[in-house]
Amino acid sequence: MNYKNDLITNILPFWLDNAIDEVNGGIFTCLDKKGNIYGRDKSVWFQGRALWSFAKAYNVIEKNPKYLEAAKKIYSFLDTCTDTDGRMYFTVTEDGRGLQKRRYYFSETFAAIGCAELYKATGYEKVRADAEKYFTVAYECFTGVRKNEPKIDPENRSMKALSPVMIMLSTAQTMRSMNDLNKEKYNVICKECLDEILHGGYLTEKALLESVNIDGTFSDTMSGRTVNPGHSMEAAWFVMLEGMLTDNKEAVEAGKRIIEITLPLGFDDKHGGLISFTDVCGHPPVQLEWDMKLWWPQCETMIAMRMAYQLFGEEKYNDWYKCFESYCEKYFVDGSDGEWYGYLHYDNSVSTTLKGNIFKGPFHIPRLYIMMAVMDADGSIMRYAE
Repeated sequence: MNYKNDLITNILPFWLDNAIDEVNGGIFTCLDKKGNIYGRDKSVWFQGRALWSFAKAYNVIEKNPKYLEAAKKIYSFLDTCTDTDGRMYFTVTEDGRGLQKRRYYFSETFAAIGCAELYKATGYEKVRADAEKYFTVAYECFTGVRKNEPKIDPENRSMKALSPVMIMLSTAQTMRSMNDLNKEKYNVICKECLDEILHGGYLTEKALLESVNIDGTFSDTMSGRTVNPGHSMEAAWFVMLEGMLTDNKEAVEAGKRIIEITLPLGFDDKHGGLISFTDVCGHPPVQLEWDMKLWWPQCETMIAMRMAYQLFGEEKYNDWYKCFESYCEKYFVDGSDGEWYGYLHYDNSVSTTLKGNIFKGPFHIPRLYIMMAVMDADGSIMRYAE
């Protein structure tokens, strides 16, 4: 793949030409195969994620004014996605009226990284302040300062999850790159999150687990046995990146270990690609989509493999990277109408031809292409992290 060319001629134009709301601001993500809007409710996750994607492309790929204009229009919509308590919605109407809120604070983390990247592009003080505002809300939820209704009654089963920790690590990394104003603050948060991922019980000899008991011990339950290979690969490169940025050899080696234990659990030897879920003990996975191939785990695997190849120089990682690259080019990339399909059955047949929904939009794929384009140009990922 020619990542830079494909990014600027296919991936980003698909969303620029079809999805930006010129009336209300923000971005639509419910797009069909050809880019037609089939639903006008907006994902708040993707207001922040798309803001990040366009601003990041502007900052490290090319100073295309269309990217910056789109980023500003999306940024202008963020305030309407925020409730009176400071928490953001999960979905809103096209003009920003709240539809659904969730316990999870990923809307805030994605808004924070989007604003951080836009600040780097513009230098606008209000954008920097908004990045800090959204991060503060997310971090207060993360640390329990803001109380959220628990998903499971902690008196009967008290567990903790990997995904909030890994997303907080990545978010704090982006916030740290914004300027030197609060760099030490974010260094501390990154270290705390890294320590939790590596030593909080999730990383075992067999897998990086999605959930463990609150004391870090293994929970022999359906949720405790669950492995999400895509999350594991994503966490692997988050961890390796932190190791590179802070010269932490333990983190670099831990990322490698996560890749090594995840690949046998997640790779489909028969049809190729990474499956969605598995049970670490070999029991039947309870998730109905467990053997489907989704777009984003493939992206995260490619990033992890190429980063590992850069760090360790072992040819097997380059071979795996090329394997997944060929797989995605064959089955996910839509050569006729642009962008990628999002959902494949186990045998790689297309499950649905949509290009976007509440959960799929311009983030994982643009991030992959941006990172690969930087590595193609520099031979290193470090400019991406600046």
